[in-house]
Amino acid sequence: MIEIKEVISEKEKKSFVKFPFKLYKNSPYWVPPIISEELKIFDKSKNPILQDAEVQLFLAYRGNRVVGRVAAIVNWIEINEQNVKKMRFGWFDFIDDLSVSRALLEKISEIGIAHNLNYMEGPVGFSNLDKVGVLTHGHDVIGTMISWYNHPYYASHLEAHKFVIEKEYLEYKHAFSDIKIEKFKRLSEVIERRYKLKSLNFTSTKEVMVYADQMFDLFNLSYSKLSSFVKITELQKAYMKKKFLNFINPEYIKFVVDANDELVAFAVVMPSFAKALQKINGKLFPFGFLKILKAKKAKSVNFLLIGVHPEYQNKGVHALIFSAYHKTFESKGITECRRTPELSDNLEIHKLWRDFNPQLIKKRCTYRKNL
Repeated sequence: MIEIKEVISEKEKKSFVKFPFKLYKNSPYWVPPIISEELKIFDKSKNPILQDAEVQLFLAYRGNRVVGRVAAIVNWIEINEQNVKKMRFGWFDFIDDLSVSRALLEKISEIGIAHNLNYMEGPVGFSNLDKVGVLTHGHDVIGTMISWYNHPYYASHLEAHKFVIEKEYLEYKHAFSDIKIEKFKRLSEVIERRYKLKSLNFTSTKEVMVYADQMFDLFNLSYSKLSSFVKITELQKAYMKKKFLNFINPEYIKFVVDANDELVAFAVVMPSFAKALQKINGKLFPFGFLKILKAKKAKSVNFLLIGVHPEYQNKGVHALIFSAYHKTFESKGITECRRTPELSDNLEIHKLWRDFNPQLIKKRCTYRKNL
């Protein structure tokens, strides 16, 4: 018999966060989160998105053994401002037993119906800045710190429970050697002159912070048409500046501004921390922090975000960003670039990379079921 219990105590929250450590103990591809940081995600005093969203955590038990988990999420911005009556669920992990996954999903359905919502979709986080999707292809490729990993049976469970694919996300990689930069250098020079633009390169976080609010505003503007979009609030901006931008090497952040010093494009890259996170196995102390610092010199990088103002899309502005990154990557000996999950129907973003000989390495999907 499967029993679903809501997570209330701090001990239960730790059990919730630590469950995947048992489920993927022997996986060479799963990348564990930092336990202390994962706990903060569900703390209303530390995560500002919980001012506009509700989350309930549940564990599935067989006897005294934890056999699954799920987070039930209601994003009120999405529901009230965007009129998207969606019950979100995420952090969805379970043993290969249909009765376990069914019991967890029935709990999500129950909450969605109680809130008069129209459908449930997952796995997703609180917004489009969070992890997303069930991995359907690429189970033999190491994950990243910003994406979920799962066993191959997850998708078949959702299909058995009458869920259908809602969105598909693709992940690509390309070798640094496949970047034919000459074309982009010529294009960037033309675009700079034509539109009076210039790229900004940074050596300190303080320099980045001058443009940080503009970056998040441009993120909201450039991503607003995507089906997964939920805007970043003012509270979240402050949180992201402190947690996110302070952590990233400023050399890996590139901005493009116009003649009035207004931001028209941005990109954010991070070194791959996957192998370091596997080594520290969720614990920053006593030595995990040193391994993370060492990983900042990794020769593989992940493109986290890239955005262009709607007025400058399809005008070659990306050439300025790629030219700037090429110089940085060349100086640091970067050998591989990897992109984070992108919606398969986001054709504009796919066009940016078509000259780089991209290789598809992972596919993931969110699944939907009407309530």
